[in-house]
Amino acid sequence: MSIGNSPADAPADDERPSIGQALRQARMSAGLTVEEVSSTTRVRVPIVHAIEQDDFSRCGGHVYARGHIRMLATTVGLDPAELLAQYAAEHGGRPAPTPAAPLFDAERIRSSEPRRPNWTAAMVAAIVAVVGFVGFTLFNGGTKSSGDSVAADSPSAKPPASPSRTPAKPADPKPEQSGAVAGAPANMVTVKLTAENGQTWMSARGHNGKVLEEGVLKQGASKTFTDSKRIDLTLGNPQAVQLFVNGKQVKNLGEDGKVQRLSYTKGDPVAG
Repeated sequence: MSIGNSPADAPADDERPSIGQALRQARMSAGLTVEEVSSTTRVRVPIVHAIEQDDFSRCGGHVYARGHIRMLATTVGLDPAELLAQYAAEHGGRPAPTPAAPLFDAERIRSSEPRRPNWTAAMVAAIVAVVGFVGFTLFNGGTKSSGDSVAADSPSAKPPASPSRTPAKPADPKPEQSGAVAGAPANMVTVKLTAENGQTWMSARGHNGKVLEEGVLKQGASKTFTDSKRIDLTLGNPQAVQLFVNGKQVKNLGEDGKVQRLSYTKGDPVAG
């Protein structure tokens, strides 16, 4: 039995989508499947399906439900704070903090009591002052007499000779920098993604299957990846991406809204 608000139970005058509807719409806009979201967030597929249907009973409590909502919202490009506030309004927020009035009353009673003079601290301070004065007097007198004897034994005091200065050698002029931009290294596979026309979900893996980057690439953001042999790409919204492989632009990445999987190696880019 679902404890969340289903679309049929929502008030007619409330146009705001439910938490599950908002997560599902954002996931589909990013071109992601439930399995891909589950792989990224480590939230099991049945729980993702249940949350998208506003059923939070599978989460195991409010604390886990809020954690799942935060991870899913971040993955599909939504603001987690708005969905968490909506969840708190519909299902109850965090426990209210304990009032601090008793603590303030105790401090007020303690501050109103008359303070007694601390005679022990005053005696310690007086002893430290006397010992410090005596020590300073003995040290100052010994230093003065020692300085007088040294001055009497020395027939003449000559200032130390200043070392000769060698003129500094002028720094070698820096070579003029060339305006040419270095291209992509020939011994590596270099892939650069830029979300130029909108956001997209993306995944980049090396030749050994290691994940180089995975998540939502928001509009205007760029990512660059390198590997010694091969890079495998998965793009949820390929039409939103500007792609450069080994220094050359790759166009016609696929149909709009369709997930595209590509592989590139060294040399000229060839879609795999």
